[in-house]
Amino acid sequence: MINKTATAHWTGSVKEGKGQISTESGALSTQPYGFNTRFEDKPGTNPEELIGAAHAGCFSMAFSMILGDYDAVADAIDTKATVSLEKQDAGFAITKIHLDMTATIPGISEADFQEAAKTAKENCPVSKVLAGADITMDAKLVG
Repeated sequence: MINKTATAHWTGSVKEGKGQISTESGALSTQPYGFNTRFEDKPGTNPEELIGAAHAGCFSMAFSMILGDYDAVADAIDTKATVSLEKQDAGFAITKIHLDMTATIPGISEADFQEAAKTAKENCPVSKVLAGADITMDAKLVG
C-alpha cells in the first residue's frame, strides 16, 4: 500500500478566513486558499482545481499505461479536467467532471484510441474514487 498525505490549515470564518494547503512532496507548500480563491478568482488554489489536477494527471498516466495493450506509445498526452461546483439546496456539490484530452500517438487507430481513452477514464484510481460524480470526456487523436 502506498500512502500520500496532504494537509490543510484554516483560521477564521468561511468568508473572511484563510487557509493553507501543503503536500507531503512539497509540490504545494503553504499554498493559500480561501473563499476568495474558490469563488472570486483571487490568487491561490481551491479544492476543485486540486481535484481536477489529480484527475487529469491520473487519467493521463493510466491512458499511457493502457496504450501498451495496443502496442502504442504517445508522443504527447494533454488532459484538462473541468470540475463543476454547483449550488444545491443543502450547500454546494461537485456535480461533474469533464476530461478534455488531446494526444499524439503514432500508428494507433481511432477506434483503439477511443477504447483506450474510455478504459482509462473508467479505471484510473482517481476516477474510481470520484465514481459518484458525472465524469464525461472528449478525446481527440491528433497528428
